[in-house]
Amino acid sequence: MHRSKFHLLGRPARQKTAHGRMMSTSWNEYGSVKNKPKFISLFSGAMGLDLGLESAGFECVGCLELDKRAAATIRRNRPEIPLVEDDIRNWNKGDLLLEKFNLRKDQVALIVGGPPCPSFSTAGKRQAFNDPRGQVMFDFLKLVNEIRPPFFVMENVRGILSAAVDHIPLAKREKKVDYDGRGSVLSLLNEKFKQMEYVVTAQLVNAANYGTPQKRERVVFIGSRDGLQVPMPPGAYGPDENFFQHRWRTLGDALSGLHDEKPEYIPFSKKRAMYLSLLKDGENWRSLPQEMQKEALGGAYDSTGGRVGFFRRLSLSQPSPTVPTSPIQKSTCLCHPTELRPLSLKEYARIQQFPDDWIFEGNIVDKYRQIGNAVPVGLGYVIGTTILNFLNNWEKAI
Repeated sequence: MHRSKFHLLGRPARQKTAHGRMMSTSWNEYGSVKNKPKFISLFSGAMGLDLGLESAGFECVGCLELDKRAAATIRRNRPEIPLVEDDIRNWNKGDLLLEKFNLRKDQVALIVGGPPCPSFSTAGKRQAFNDPRGQVMFDFLKLVNEIRPPFFVMENVRGILSAAVDHIPLAKREKKVDYDGRGSVLSLLNEKFKQMEYVVTAQLVNAANYGTPQKRERVVFIGSRDGLQVPMPPGAYGPDENFFQHRWRTLGDALSGLHDEKPEYIPFSKKRAMYLSLLKDGENWRSLPQEMQKEALGGAYDSTGGRVGFFRRLSLSQPSPTVPTSPIQKSTCLCHPTELRPLSLKEYARIQQFPDDWIFEGNIVDKYRQIGNAVPVGLGYVIGTTILNFLNNWEKAI
């Protein structure tokens, strides 16, 4: 079995009983599972996480999204869902958002979102909270704390587990804790969760282990207001089929039956296409003739790391690598296994498990970006069923 890295964060000082008898609010006040518990989506993007939660049995009752193209995608596909197209910092009062969505606090079972993550990405400059995009995570948590739903879900890149806060002035710190050094962002979040009195599990998961045809590592935070510890289950998929697990779903599985007669994509440059033409499926730059490798990689040839994304042809018999916001970048090349082109938009969407009839608005760059930034729908489904299973067991226990 492939168990994920696991952290337990934010345990309140006040202990709960084993069956939750000291919990402040019964789940029944928020509607039973049959009545589709409601959730608010922040940083909704193209709604990958939201579609997964809906397929698990939740109902999306409001979205907040700043990006114009992603907002247009939401309107095109789900016009019935109330949408705020604005910066979360303009809606950092819970009552304002509830009024906009025509909701009471006791109608919201869950708040979900993936605050923009470039500040914590291992591929970026890792500026963390010195970058405004790192600050919006606390706007997200502020709304959670004001609305106080029974649960929240926050998704982010794996770099958040080791990111450091370079500097926060003492006057702005709520408590004098050590904010410097490796991993201090996680410590800062732990302090925040304790102040909110939410029990939070933070788990590094690989989407491939949960039935998604993509090796995509992300950190999933699941918070419980009433003391439940809600970890993700161990993945039921792995590299080999055996008694304990299914075999990973592959790129071939994802593309099976797809009708894409006129694939929409951004072509590779002639030089990049020339190198890729020499590679078979599953190969990358290391399979080029030795005398070509340095020429192909340029300055990256002498850098450290595996550089597996350079001049990479995918394999139909393996899960896709993480689909980034563009399949034609030098270090994140996603070349079709048998054709001399990058993955098309429809293929991208299949890997992220969007419905075939889901329409992405904007130009081709906008569409790739929306799909690449999304949470795989199947991973959202597992998150949703995990929470609902805990709720079902809780109701039986009390």
